[in-house]
Amino acid sequence: MSGGGKKVTPLGAKFWVNANPSTTFFGDPVADMTNSRLQSAVIYSAFIRNHTEEGTFAAFERDLDRIANLGCDIVWLQAIHPIGVKGRKGSLGSPYAIRDYRAVNPEFGTREDFEHLVAAAHERGLLVMMDVVYNHTSPDSVLWETHPEWFYTDANGEPGNKIGDWADVIDLDYTQSALWDYQIETLVEWARLVDGFRCDVASFVPVEFWKRARAAVEEVHPGFIWLAETVHRSFGETARRLGFYSATDTEDFEAFDIEYSYDVQTAFDDYLAGRIALSHYLDLIDFQEATYPANYNKLRYLENHDTPRIASVISQREGKPAFSLANLTALIYFLKGTTMIYQGQEVGTAERTPIFDHNPVNWGLCEDLTPLMRRLSEIQHTVLGDADFHRGWAMDETDTAVLVRDGSEGRAVAVLSLTGEPAEASLVEPMPEGPGEQVLADGDYVNLVDGETVHVRDGVLACAGAPVIVHVETRG
Repeated sequence: MSGGGKKVTPLGAKFWVNANPSTTFFGDPVADMTNSRLQSAVIYSAFIRNHTEEGTFAAFERDLDRIANLGCDIVWLQAIHPIGVKGRKGSLGSPYAIRDYRAVNPEFGTREDFEHLVAAAHERGLLVMMDVVYNHTSPDSVLWETHPEWFYTDANGEPGNKIGDWADVIDLDYTQSALWDYQIETLVEWARLVDGFRCDVASFVPVEFWKRARAAVEEVHPGFIWLAETVHRSFGETARRLGFYSATDTEDFEAFDIEYSYDVQTAFDDYLAGRIALSHYLDLIDFQEATYPANYNKLRYLENHDTPRIASVISQREGKPAFSLANLTALIYFLKGTTMIYQGQEVGTAERTPIFDHNPVNWGLCEDLTPLMRRLSEIQHTVLGDADFHRGWAMDETDTAVLVRDGSEGRAVAVLSLTGEPAEASLVEPMPEGPGEQVLADGDYVNLVDGETVHVRDGVLACAGAPVIVHVETRG
């Protein structure tokens, strides 16, 4: 019984360039070039305008050391391009109403400032991912002015969007082959500078486009990273019912390394609101394991720029204790997939950061999660495997989760009391036909999170309320 693990190899630009990116498991291809190390990566999501008071590339660059020390591997910079004026929301407009895909927002700085930021991140072993917003542009975009035939128009011949309340954008029409050429040419040029793309509303752009784009980018930047913002199940279903294109998550895995977890987001929101039990949510997590190809990778997060701050919703249940930020944080690091942290989450801020105005993150500490995140990233990098199998169950009466990851390096077990209250967790896996395997033998173990000893007696682990993660190495 040991808290040890494999030697850490930090992610970084040299690793990704030199690694052989072609990885498949058990004959199931996921985006033929997917690198399995992404399963152990941590992404930091930042919006330049509101990360600092200055809201510039240069000001953000000064925070790179802190972000690296948080245990992050990749920095995702939300949309950095010039913003349209026509139909603008708020005082400064949405960064997702892009006017020119081939330029940077002058409010943030110059192209040279952006290149300096990317170089500074690489010096710290951080990769840089940038937003690709290819479903739509601003109504006064360069493409609308030069190629109006590349846009969707309604029954009245007017540009607009097919679905959703997005009054500040107009949708592109991917039946136009010349549009594909222009967009891919743009991606190839940015890929000479950055290391990955986070693709906005990727489900609404044809998978075949993304596959062709990926092949072109791979020629200039081997091992490039592709993250898809897939859509909520209900959103995708609505689009298809109305006759519009929306790829399923399974289809998008043909082109992307990582996908959002919006397929289970409604269940997570319902759980936090007290509408469903924890076991319901964890059952859907296990459904992902059973449904997607063996090396699938779902992005694990508690919040992003489109959701409420997790700290603002954890105390809203009636008649039950508030949720524990520490245990919820441990949950997203432990679940199979790439972890994402949204700027300000590390200090537990409950204030949502609007993207239409200059509203900098309040970095005054509400609850400093930095030491915990740093430790959880170490566990993710050194203990959790790149191709683990995941399963989990819950003690619904105490909101306690038991999660198991089995891989070539051994078994990791997490016991998370999501309210932070003392709880007892059965380590005997429930099965339809009766009791299953006891995933940790009775004995004493080191909690990798805080170094304390935890005890398993008669198949039960009693925790004091803090996150518990135990690792047992494979014995030869």
